[in-house]
Amino acid sequence: MSRDSRAKQERHERLAATLKEDPFLTDEEIAEILKVSVPTVRLDRLELGVPELRQRIKEMAARNHNKVRSLHADEIIGEIVELNLGESAISVLDTTDQMVFSHSKIVRGHYIYSMAESIAIAVIDADVALVGVANIKYKQPVYSGSKLVAKVTVKEKRDKGRYIVWVMIYNKQVEVFRGKFILVAIDKNR
Repeated sequence: MSRDSRAKQERHERLAATLKEDPFLTDEEIAEILKVSVPTVRLDRLELGVPELRQRIKEMAARNHNKVRSLHADEIIGEIVELNLGESAISVLDTTDQMVFSHSKIVRGHYIYSMAESIAIAVIDADVALVGVANIKYKQPVYSGSKLVAKVTVKEKRDKGRYIVWVMIYNKQVEVFRGKFILVAIDKNR
């Protein structure tokens, strides 16, 4: 095996490992991590059969929206890309100029909270679920154009349909929001 083909194979392995660790990276971010050009990343993705970011997100979201029982698809803020009902979930949200304060370009907190709340409710395996208590913390400002990734874990299921759910939202793997929610599943026949 020539030196060039060995280097290419190693780069392909690093690309696959990088995307396995964080499937929401853009080609530009991958290029920076691998210290190669963006066109090289695009060629490598093509050779490996890895779709572009937008297509990866669409495919993951399409597989998961049908699993959600507690919300309709249009009520979810962001795209659910992974969902294990009653256990964990991941969603992504591309922030836009319409979500920010005009003066500072910082994303308004209610968009971030809504993302956290909707994914927390969606992960509960119930027909109807509501937030009973929310303990939240905004840790870093988020600016227009940021791609937010929410990671959700159901920490505990208590009696009377109560769940403790943790939501962490990241921007470029830096935590920008943390929330602990106590959710209540409601019998919709009541």
